[in-house]
Amino acid sequence: MSPDAADPPRIAVVIPCYRVRAHVLQVIASIGPEAGWIFAVDDACPEQSGAWIRAHCDDPRVQVIEHGINQGVGGATLTGYRHALDSGAEVVVKLDGDGQMDPALLRRFASPLLSGHADYAKGNRFHRIGFLRGMPWVRLVGNAALSFLTKLSSGYWQVTDPTNGYTAIRCEVIRELELERIARRYFFESDLLYHLNQVRAVVADVPMQARYEDETSSLSPARVLAPFLAGHLRNTVRRLGYSYLVRGFSLASVELLLGTLLLLGGTAFGVFHWWSSAHTGIPATAGTVMAAALPVIIGFQMLLSWLNFDVASEPRQPVHRLLADEQALRAR
Repeated sequence: MSPDAADPPRIAVVIPCYRVRAHVLQVIASIGPEAGWIFAVDDACPEQSGAWIRAHCDDPRVQVIEHGINQGVGGATLTGYRHALDSGAEVVVKLDGDGQMDPALLRRFASPLLSGHADYAKGNRFHRIGFLRGMPWVRLVGNAALSFLTKLSSGYWQVTDPTNGYTAIRCEVIRELELERIARRYFFESDLLYHLNQVRAVVADVPMQARYEDETSSLSPARVLAPFLAGHLRNTVRRLGYSYLVRGFSLASVELLLGTLLLLGGTAFGVFHWWSSAHTGIPATAGTVMAAALPVIIGFQMLLSWLNFDVASEPRQPVHRLLADEQALRAR
């Protein structure tokens, strides 16, 4: 995508700022002319990033927004989204101010959205083996586990690297989201995917290579493990309940419900009789073994069939196109 210089800008950039004073000015300076607005959100930064930007940056595109209380990366991003909605931009790209995300990729992220192929784009550092060089092994293992949990809780089975913070979103989609219900802190990216699925937005993965230099991360795996697990469990239950019991009841709904009951019931029945045999010394009969195994096998097969349906149900038609068509009809 090579925009004409005569065309008005269509991209806004949101930069959450927290302990990024050493890098944020270089990040801003690296943002090309394809971006018409830059919203730097000082999230109660102890380094006073907002004041630093005002004092040392003369880029007319930059608008500094300050939080009185720290709201986390999600809260800062959502504040930037709200300001971007009033700017006239079509796409909002969010990148961090710590220098890990290359501003030269802005067009790559905005392209599938401006061309109408997707509603939301996010970075994928696992697209090529070469992209993994320099990535700490802890992040590799953590992202592998989080990717599966996010697929299950969001319904986007083709999405990888769910915690990647380099993202782009159509403004029409932002207006459809319940912003006040989206997680504000480190669970933000994963929770946003769940909410995007609820409005049936199309998500695209964008290949990128992360850059690891001298920046420090305030993310503690031990501190966020429990909130991440709780958040994914909550979103999984909400998504499955709403998608298969409220919004649409189908054969897949029956497979999900009956398969779960059979699998859990057969497992509980088998464990009980195994425990009983172990304590009494009386081996279980062949009929008892079959009575435990058959529900487990049938339930597992039903859940596999449901999973195939769930994967195939991932949104395919960009919702912003439907919203534009609806708006055009109202304007007639």
